[in-house]
Amino acid sequence: MHGNADHLLDRARERFAAGDSFGTLYLLDELLESEPGFADVHQLRGVALALLGRPEDALAAFDAALERNPGYVEALIHRGLVLADLGRNDEAEESFRRATEAHVDGGHFPRVVAGQLANLHARLGEAYADAGALHEAAAEYQRALKLGPEFHDLRNRLSKHLLAAGRYLEAREELEQVLKARPELEDARTSLGLACYLSGDTDGAREVWRECRERRPDDARIEAYLAMVERVPR
Repeated sequence: MHGNADHLLDRARERFAAGDSFGTLYLLDELLESEPGFADVHQLRGVALALLGRPEDALAAFDAALERNPGYVEALIHRGLVLADLGRNDEAEESFRRATEAHVDGGHFPRVVAGQLANLHARLGEAYADAGALHEAAAEYQRALKLGPEFHDLRNRLSKHLLAAGRYLEAREELEQVLKARPELEDARTSLGLACYLSGDTDGAREVWRECRERRPDDARIEAYLAMVERVPR
């Protein structure tokens, strides 16, 4: 997560702790405009919406968190509570069951603990990145992903640090994994084209960016990338 986004999330948590659900929601909505992929943001947003008496919107937010982290225990529990309040008891019981069974596959920690540890590694990674230590930043994200390989929001952020560190082939591998699990992440697709181009795969970059253009025909960045790659002799 970028420094400004991290700051917004910290402010949102402060407003939530102070009982200001409206302020929490305002800050989280602002954050989602630039960083839509973080499960923690959607989770906290769901709790704020539930407290504001908007259960259907809260369920949508919890579902968004669970799309990004299917075993997010807190999202499963809060989702179950909202469903129970709506009288949807069978769905609530299923959500609670998933919460009690949620563990990191092949790991030693309950998923909620693994998620917390992974986020701590990610925060440390951002601190290294802010200090210009990109390889150390990448290493912290790799440690986070050992705790939860399915935390694709963190994997996407890892790819950005790998790109910045000049580790283009590694970035490409991470981005391919992200897009396999989350094909709707257009920013990751754009970055994949860049990783291909910088690693010397001009044809691969061209193919990726042409797909990006089909999906986002009004994105000026994609046109600029394609103009750049078209100048490279085949």
